[in-house]
Amino acid sequence: MNPSLFAPVVLPSQEAVPSGPTPVGPRGASGAVDALLDSTALSRLRWRCRRGLLENDLFIERFFKRHEAALTVRHAAGLQQLMDLADNDLLDLLLRRREPEGALAVPEVIEVLGMLRERPTAAPQRD
Repeated sequence: MNPSLFAPVVLPSQEAVPSGPTPVGPRGASGAVDALLDSTALSRLRWRCRRGLLENDLFIERFFKRHEAALTVRHAAGLQQLMDLADNDLLDLLLRRREPEGALAVPEVIEVLGMLRERPTAAPQRD
Protein backbone atom coordinates (compact mmCIF):
# COMPACT_ATOMS: atom_id res chain seq x y z
CA MET A 1 0.00 0.00 0.00
CA ASN A 2 1.35 3.43 -0.91
CA PRO A 3 1.72 5.51 2.31
CA SER A 4 1.70 8.78 0.33
CA LEU A 5 -1.98 8.20 -0.45
CA PHE A 6 -2.77 8.81 3.21
CA ALA A 7 -0.68 11.94 3.63
CA PRO A 8 -2.46 14.98 5.07
CA VAL A 9 -3.58 17.77 2.77
CA VAL A 10 -0.61 20.11 2.34
CA LEU A 11 -1.41 23.75 1.96
CA PRO A 12 0.69 26.38 0.16
CA SER A 13 2.31 27.29 3.47
CA GLN A 14 3.39 23.60 3.79
CA GLU A 15 1.26 23.16 6.91
CA ALA A 16 -1.16 20.26 7.17
CA VAL A 17 -4.87 20.99 7.43
CA PRO A 18 -5.85 20.47 11.06
CA SER A 19 -8.58 17.97 11.75
CA GLY A 20 -10.13 20.12 14.49
CA PRO A 21 -11.53 23.64 14.37
CA THR A 22 -9.30 26.15 12.68
CA PRO A 23 -8.84 29.34 14.65
CA VAL A 24 -9.74 32.47 12.75
CA GLY A 25 -7.24 35.01 13.95
CA PRO A 26 -6.37 38.61 13.20
CA ARG A 27 -5.22 37.71 9.69
CA GLY A 28 -8.82 38.10 8.62
CA ALA A 29 -9.56 38.41 4.90
CA SER A 30 -6.00 39.17 3.82
CA GLY A 31 -4.00 36.39 5.51
CA ALA A 32 -2.78 32.99 4.44
CA VAL A 33 -6.19 31.47 5.13
CA ASP A 34 -7.46 33.20 1.99
CA ALA A 35 -4.63 31.94 -0.23
CA LEU A 36 -5.80 29.76 -3.12
CA LEU A 37 -4.95 26.07 -2.99
CA ASP A 38 -2.22 24.92 -5.33
CA SER A 39 -2.82 21.95 -7.64
CA THR A 40 -1.14 19.44 -5.30
CA ALA A 41 -3.18 20.55 -2.28
CA LEU A 42 -6.34 20.51 -4.39
CA SER A 43 -5.64 16.96 -5.62
CA ARG A 44 -5.06 15.73 -2.07
CA LEU A 45 -8.20 17.46 -0.87
CA ARG A 46 -10.23 15.80 -3.64
CA TRP A 47 -8.80 12.42 -2.62
CA ARG A 48 -9.60 13.07 1.04
CA CYS A 49 -13.21 13.88 0.09
CA ARG A 50 -13.98 10.46 -1.40
CA ARG A 51 -16.93 9.03 0.50
CA GLY A 52 -18.71 5.71 0.92
CA LEU A 53 -22.20 7.03 0.14
CA LEU A 54 -23.07 7.91 -3.43
CA GLU A 55 -25.31 10.73 -2.23
CA ASN A 56 -22.39 12.44 -0.47
CA ASP A 57 -20.16 11.92 -3.49
CA LEU A 58 -22.71 13.66 -5.71
CA PHE A 59 -22.75 16.74 -3.47
CA ILE A 60 -18.95 16.80 -3.28
CA GLU A 61 -18.42 16.31 -7.01
CA ARG A 62 -20.79 19.19 -7.79
CA PHE A 63 -18.95 21.32 -5.19
CA PHE A 64 -15.59 20.75 -6.87
CA LYS A 65 -16.99 21.39 -10.37
CA ARG A 66 -18.35 24.75 -9.24
CA HIS A 67 -15.70 25.97 -6.83
CA GLU A 68 -12.34 24.25 -7.34
CA ALA A 69 -10.71 27.22 -9.11
CA ALA A 70 -11.49 29.51 -6.17
CA LEU A 71 -10.93 27.19 -3.18
CA THR A 72 -8.84 28.71 -0.41
CA VAL A 73 -6.95 27.36 2.56
CA ARG A 74 -9.94 28.41 4.69
CA HIS A 75 -12.33 26.38 2.51
CA ALA A 76 -10.00 23.38 2.72
CA ALA A 77 -9.98 23.58 6.52
CA GLY A 78 -13.78 23.70 6.65
CA LEU A 79 -14.12 20.84 4.18
CA GLN A 80 -11.58 18.78 6.12
CA GLN A 81 -13.67 19.12 9.28
CA LEU A 82 -16.78 17.97 7.40
CA MET A 83 -14.90 14.98 5.97
CA ASP A 84 -14.05 13.86 9.51
CA LEU A 85 -17.76 13.09 10.01
CA ALA A 86 -19.36 9.71 9.44
CA ASP A 87 -21.14 9.41 6.09
CA ASN A 88 -24.65 9.50 7.58
CA ASP A 89 -23.86 12.54 9.74
CA LEU A 90 -22.47 14.37 6.71
CA LEU A 91 -25.55 13.49 4.67
CA ASP A 92 -27.82 14.84 7.43
CA LEU A 93 -25.98 18.18 7.21
CA LEU A 94 -26.05 18.26 3.42
CA LEU A 95 -29.79 17.54 3.32
CA ARG A 96 -30.50 20.15 6.02
CA ARG A 97 -31.83 17.52 8.42
CA ARG A 98 -29.62 19.18 11.03
CA GLU A 99 -27.25 22.12 11.37
CA PRO A 100 -23.62 22.20 12.56
CA GLU A 101 -23.26 22.14 16.34
CA GLY A 102 -20.41 22.38 18.80
CA ALA A 103 -16.95 22.20 17.19
CA LEU A 104 -18.54 22.22 13.71
CA ALA A 105 -20.32 25.53 14.26
CA VAL A 106 -17.35 27.59 13.04
CA PRO A 107 -17.38 30.09 10.15
CA GLU A 108 -15.27 28.06 7.70
CA VAL A 109 -17.45 24.93 8.11
CA ILE A 110 -20.68 26.91 7.80
CA GLU A 111 -19.37 28.64 4.66
CA VAL A 112 -18.31 25.39 2.97
CA LEU A 113 -21.54 23.68 4.00
CA GLY A 114 -23.46 26.49 2.32
CA MET A 115 -21.39 26.00 -0.83
CA LEU A 116 -22.04 22.24 -0.75
CA ARG A 117 -25.79 22.81 -0.28
CA GLU A 118 -26.15 25.13 -3.29
CA ARG A 119 -28.81 23.81 -5.60
CA PRO A 120 -27.87 22.93 -9.17
CA THR A 121 -28.76 25.58 -11.68
CA ALA A 122 -31.58 24.59 -13.97
CA ALA A 123 -30.92 24.36 -17.68
CA PRO A 124 -32.73 27.04 -19.69
CA GLN A 125 -36.05 25.84 -21.01
CA ARG A 126 -36.66 25.90 -24.73
CA ASP A 127 -39.89 27.22 -26.12
